[in-house]
Amino acid sequence: MRAYRVAYDGRPYNGFQRQPDVPTVEGALLDALARLGAFDRDEGTPPGYAAAGRTDAGVSAVAQTVAFAAPDWLSPAAFNSELPADVRAWASAAVPDDFHATHDAAERRYTYHLYAPDADDELASAALSALRGEHDFHNLTPDDDGTVRTLSGSLSRDGPFLVVHLRAGGFCRQLVRRVVGLLSEIATGESPPSKVDRVLASDPLPGPAGVAPAAPYPLVMTGVSYPGVSFAADADAVESTRAVFADRRAERLASARVAGSVTDGLPDGE
Repeated sequence: MRAYRVAYDGRPYNGFQRQPDVPTVEGALLDALARLGAFDRDEGTPPGYAAAGRTDAGVSAVAQTVAFAAPDWLSPAAFNSELPADVRAWASAAVPDDFHATHDAAERRYTYHLYAPDADDELASAALSALRGEHDFHNLTPDDDGTVRTLSGSLSRDGPFLVVHLRAGGFCRQLVRRVVGLLSEIATGESPPSKVDRVLASDPLPGPAGVAPAAPYPLVMTGVSYPGVSFAADADAVESTRAVFADRRAERLASARVAGSVTDGLPDGE
């Protein structure tokens, strides 16, 4: 068994989990392995296959982790030879035969880049402090079960962005994005700080009073921890990954400048 760290730009994909007739990250991974002859496609997935998490449509990753019974020759660079440019394996580790990439993860880490130039960082920090620790987050997820989680997190300011860092052993569906949505509501004055207490109360929130998930595109899975597992980076694969994403960064920075030029070039409203 081997585990692989995988980075991807989630915006072109309909989430991680494979689905019929739409592009997904998992579909790209399995298609690449099949083309490489790493497993029999009739089996559906390689023996022992599992992934650390199922990111939503549009969500990206630095360290998504997949593990399966891989042939000895399947280095991250070899894996990349059949992967699309926006999905890159960059490190691997030998793991025990009973390793499970989902169940054996001790901690998952996400980072959300919230564009919030006018947010009150102190209000956001106080709200996040109240959300830390063990709580029943049933009002911040569509899940009915498994909603009690222990959440850690921090905030940092990077120019117009409020960067939200969240950690937990596991996350309910949409929990990260709804936490960010709640922080945004409070930091911008849309909702009072007391809304945190209402969200954490046992009574369900009615629809209009609920918390909508923040947009998926600024969210990145930044880490998954496995006790006793040490990943070795593949130098060629790391360089390939860095080059791909450097190009994408440059393209999008240029697009942002163009959009800014259009916005700044319009006449002021009367």
